[in-house]
Formats: sequence, C-alpha cells, structure tokens
Amino acid sequence: MPEAWREPRAKLWAAAGVATLGFLIVLEIVARRSAGIPGPLTEQAKETVYAPKPGPPYAGLALMMVVLTWRQRFIAAGFAIGIDVVFVLVRWAMHAQVTDGRFFGNGALWVMLGYAVIAVTRRSGRERVLLLKGVGLGLLLVTGRKTGDIWLLITSKTRPAVLDQYVATADHALGSPSWLVGRIVEATDPVGTHVLGLVYAQLAVAAVVVALYQLRNVGAEGRFPSHHLVRTFLVIGLLGPGIYMLFPVVGPVFAYGPGASGTGGVQWAVANLWPHTPPHIGAPHPMPYDEITPRNCMPSLHTAWATAIFIHTRKGPRILRYAGTFWLIATLGATLGFGYHYGADLIAGVVFSLTIEAALRSLDRGWDRSGIQFVAYGATVFAALLASYRYLPMEMAAHPWVCGPLLLLAMASVIHGYVRITGLWEPKAAPARRSEAQPELV
Repeated sequence: MPEAWREPRAKLWAAAGVATLGFLIVLEIVARRSAGIPGPLTEQAKETVYAPKPGPPYAGLALMMVVLTWRQRFIAAGFAIGIDVVFVLVRWAMHAQVTDGRFFGNGALWVMLGYAVIAVTRRSGRERVLLLKGVGLGLLLVTGRKTGDIWLLITSKTRPAVLDQYVATADHALGSPSWLVGRIVEATDPVGTHVLGLVYAQLAVAAVVVALYQLRNVGAEGRFPSHHLVRTFLVIGLLGPGIYMLFPVVGPVFAYGPGASGTGGVQWAVANLWPHTPPHIGAPHPMPYDEITPRNCMPSLHTAWATAIFIHTRKGPRILRYAGTFWLIATLGATLGFGYHYGADLIAGVVFSLTIEAALRSLDRGWDRSGIQFVAYGATVFAALLASYRYLPMEMAAHPWVCGPLLLLAMASVIHGYVRITGLWEPKAAPARRSEAQPELV
C-alpha cells in the first residue's frame, strides 16, 4: 500500500468517498421506490451522453483543475471544449432535440472521468491521492446539484401536506417580513427584481469563485487546505433536505399567492394574499399541496449557503469581503422579496449554517470542550426554533413584542458564540521580540 494512503487524512478522504457512494446508492433506491423517479446515479450517467446543464459540469471541472499545473489546466479545458464541440456537431447532424438550450457540458464530465482514470493508472503516492481528491471534489459538486434536485422531487412526492400555516402564523412575531419585502421588490421592479433574481440564481457561481480563491495554491503546495467553503456547502446541501422531510413548507408565494410557473398556483393556496395582505391570525392546520412544488423552505438553505459564503470571505481581499457581504444581504432580500421564504426560515438557516460550520472546523482541528458545547448549543437552538414554529405559533403571533425579539436574540446568541469560539481557535501571532538598547562606545 502506498505510504500516502496510510496517512490518517487520506484514510478519512477514502472513508468519506465510500460513505458518499453509499449515500447515493441509498438515495437512488429511495427515489425509485418512494417517488417513482430515477435517482442521482442514473441521472448523472445519462448526462455523459445527453446534454446537461453546462454550469455545474464546468464549475466542477474548474474545482478539479486546482490540483493541476497551468499547462495541464489549459490542456484539460481544451479537451473539454473539443469534446463538447463534437457532441454539438453530432446532435446537430442527427437533429437531436435539446431542452432549455442545453448544448454543451458533456466535455467537462468526460475530462473529469478521464483524470480519474489517469490518477489510478498513471499516478502513484501523494500525486495520485491529490489528483483523486481534485476529481472527487469536482464530481461531488456536479452530483451534489443532481442529488439536490432529486431530493426536492422526493419531498413533493412524499409529503402531500405542508405546514405553511404554522410558519406564517409564527412569522407574525417578526412582522411577516416576506410581505413587507415583497412589496418593496415589487415597487422597485424591474431593477430590483433583476438584480435580486441574478444574485439568487447565481449563488453557486459565487460559491465557486470563493472556493477557487481558497484553493488557488493547492497545485503548488500539493495539498488541500484543512477547511474550505466546498465542504460546508456540500454538508449543508446533504443535511438540509432531511429537515425538509420533517418540516415540509412551500413558501408564502405558493401557500398564499399565485405560485410560480409550473407549480400548483392559486387553486392550492389558502388565498391569493401575498404580498399585499398578510394572512390573519387563526388556528393553523396542515394543508394539502400539489405533487410538483418542492417543500424546501425550512430551513432556508439559500440563507445558510449565503451565510457560509460570508464567513469564508472574511479572510479574503477587500473586494471579496465586500462581495460576500453584498451576496448575503441580497440573498436575504431575494428569499423574502420573491416570496420563497418566511422570516422564520431565514433565522433557522443562519443557525443551521453556523452550527455546521463550527462542527466541520471542530472535526478538522480536533473536538474539544468548546467545540462540543457550541455545536450542541447550536443544534439545541435550531431544534427549539422548529419546535416553536410547529407547536407554539398562536402564542408567538399573540405576543409579537416578546416572541419576535426572543427569536432574534436566539439567533444573535448563536452568532455571538460562533464569533467568540472561532476567535479562540485562531492561531495567535507570536509577539515580536523587542531588542534591548545596546550601550554606545565612548
């Protein structure tokens, strides 16, 4: 066995790879049995031939190329583009139909698979491990997007009733912010709508840019940094849909408005109220909804991901820090302003993100008392938030001046705890030694 594979961190990567493959196999089975749809492995295999969405494959290729030299990067990009040109010409010659303007993306997938073969057959030792890590990172990004899409379909097929009335009632404690921000966005149309829509849709692009900055020295140093944004992004995307299954919510624009193109529409809504008329306070009940709209509101993963981007840009250059701040604020505005989320979802999303980020950092540096305590506290606050939304919405709506500040205080306590504990974890710079004054020769 090569020496590199005997290292504890290499073994951890191997175990993570096996666990990921096992998870994808399980999800494939669940998707077919519970929802009657192909799983992520089947969908990913199809995209080696059929045209995929080009964004995720090329983003994955960009992440993979951080382990390559500049010469190898140009060769990989050239092969990917060349393969795509061949696929496009073949589809054009066969008059093959493409959906949503998907013409290319196969080349990036084939190049990543090719480098996996090269790593196994032509590399050895640390060089093999590093290349396999890069390929795995790129493929995880592509497969993670596909896995998320499958999860959303599963939530819509297996959760016929949604809990929007509970969250909307609890949201009165915060002043029903989605209705307020929705009217602001409507008043600033088309500028506000276009800007927020771009930010909301391109969150993954922002994450890739930050990740590429963090991983820019991997090829030169021959190793990955101990912690980076991609890890947090993937874990948030892995755990979040599990909460969707426990707390299915579709969002105010669907439950209290016209919905969006391709979804249930007004006939499934409580009433067509969003964003001009907040719902009245009444006893909430689970409500049926269509089998198309994902139950992907609680918690807001867009908020969780934007929070992670904000955290990971704090040590970057000034322009990256400003961009991270802008993306977080704009994402919060978009999630509320487009009616995709309630204010309660955003609070849960922030707590969810900070807890996962602290857990991953603790896993990397070694669990200690402070890390265990904070992760346990964050998980407790997150569970308490969901329990209060589900079982105390009427009390929260009846006492907004008490419950609203309590919700914000709970989130602020997690933020404060995270800032404090990560500050303690940061390596302290050694104080500069002061040179003693030397006596002058007389």
